[in-house]
Amino acid sequence: MPRVIAGKKVLFIMMLFAAQFCKAQQITRYNPDTIKTIVLDSVININSHKLNVQDFIDAVTSDTSFYKAFQSMRQYSYTAENSIYTYDKKDRVNGRIYRKMNYSRVNGKPNTQYIAKSDSGKVFKKNGRYELYTVEMFDYLFANTYNKPLASPSNNSKGDGSKNASYKDKLKTLIFRPGTKVSGIPFISGKTEIFSPELKQFYYYQFARGTYLDSIPVYRFKVIRKPSTAPGDVMINEMTTIFDTRTLQIMGRYIDMSFSNMFVSFKVRMNIEMNNFNGELLPVKVSYQGNWDVPLHKEERASVLITHTGYRHND
Repeated sequence: MPRVIAGKKVLFIMMLFAAQFCKAQQITRYNPDTIKTIVLDSVININSHKLNVQDFIDAVTSDTSFYKAFQSMRQYSYTAENSIYTYDKKDRVNGRIYRKMNYSRVNGKPNTQYIAKSDSGKVFKKNGRYELYTVEMFDYLFANTYNKPLASPSNNSKGDGSKNASYKDKLKTLIFRPGTKVSGIPFISGKTEIFSPELKQFYYYQFARGTYLDSIPVYRFKVIRKPSTAPGDVMINEMTTIFDTRTLQIMGRYIDMSFSNMFVSFKVRMNIEMNNFNGELLPVKVSYQGNWDVPLHKEERASVLITHTGYRHND
């Protein structure tokens, strides 16, 4: 009997070791965004320039170019490629949506021509709706914009009165008006105002020069949460904005957000990049990685990559 017990102990230790080894070797979540669009040249001291910190803050908080860029898409024909991945609790891919399509207008009406289309895994519910609310939101904001006008992001907008409309409006505010208050979210609303007197103390700034899309000289203005900041004091960990040095036009924006309390837990990273076409700013890439966990709802884990190419003005 002692030998049997000893044998079981050895087997248990071996299994424990194997489990730890497997955990250490676990593949991290797949990131579909492998496109490197900015190369940094050097860190700069903003005090040696004509511009100061407040100039960049004002440019970020007053910017409307991102919203206008998504509105302007409807005046162009272009090719869109969308890849969406969903994950289980161990971050293993359990669903994929892939779309490649040409958007155009025929006789003044929107026209979508699919070049490629495939789905696999847990993507749709039995009623045909998306399995994850995250995917539905991105379809609304970035895939469906061509067919329907994108309503202006406003904290006072009531949309169609539905709960979904309210969520969509809040997401638009986070994307198009970062650094401003997002009303109607308990314990979170004020934590998005990273430039307010109350939250400024929790952040520091970094500046660098670089080259965007191989040819555009840019400033990178990075707002980073201080390591000493206590959990729960802020929601935005980092917000990076890319400015064209010649015009101070915003070319790209990256946001890293996370928060956790008894009502909600999430971690989201999102990147949106633009480029000029005949003098007009238009979106060329949107990437997203995120986890959402809300009581009474299924936990959502997803990553998204959307690219737009071949913009041509509709006649």
